[in-house]
Amino acid sequence: MAKGYRAHVKPKSVQTPVGKDATLIDIAEVKHQAEDFFEKNRNLILGGLIGVVILVGGWLSYKFLYQEPQNKEALEQMYQAEFLFEKDSFALALENPGGGFAGFAEIADQFGGTPAGNLAKYYAGICCMQLRQFEEARSYFEDFNAGGKVMPTLKNGMLGDVHAELNDIDKALEFYEKAASGTENELLTPVYLKKIGVLKQKQGDNAGALLAFKTIKEKFPNSPDGNGIDKFIIPLE
Repeated sequence: MAKGYRAHVKPKSVQTPVGKDATLIDIAEVKHQAEDFFEKNRNLILGGLIGVVILVGGWLSYKFLYQEPQNKEALEQMYQAEFLFEKDSFALALENPGGGFAGFAEIADQFGGTPAGNLAKYYAGICCMQLRQFEEARSYFEDFNAGGKVMPTLKNGMLGDVHAELNDIDKALEFYEKAASGTENELLTPVYLKKIGVLKQKQGDNAGALLAFKTIKEKFPNSPDGNGIDKFIIPLE
């Protein structure tokens, strides 16, 4: 090769790192972006975390320092009212159990946000039903927070009874149908189906009544309401 001659070499293209090196670069870039984002939004992020801590701390304080002691007190207060309720002394259980204990009405009012206070609303509603205080009973049942599988059925059933007593048949049927269409229960479901049948027959809806009675016979023949259901079916066929 002659002196001074310079070979023309095509420059190599820059290659993007691959494999492990590329991963390291990507991670470094992501880390840099995260740090940059944090620095720019430090106050917002820290403020949000502090807010979460305050909310969680407030909830824990409410639950363990306020709600649980309140629930315990409500349970202790309710003992005498429950005792009288079981003896069918509904007026005393509702308002004045004696011995310095509160009745269901007072417990529901003062401790309504606790599980025991919530249950007191249901007891108070039944007491009012027995005392024929139907508007008050409706208010208690509406405020009662029914959980689980059975209690929603009982709540809707009691609201059906209230409206039936108030002669609001359409509303009563609405609640009985909710009670009957919830979780099927061998004892409760046929009770509300039978009430549906009786009210529909009262309204002149014999076809609807017959359907309700036949559903009891087909699905719940061994239930207390299934026994003797034919005496309701035969006159409608």
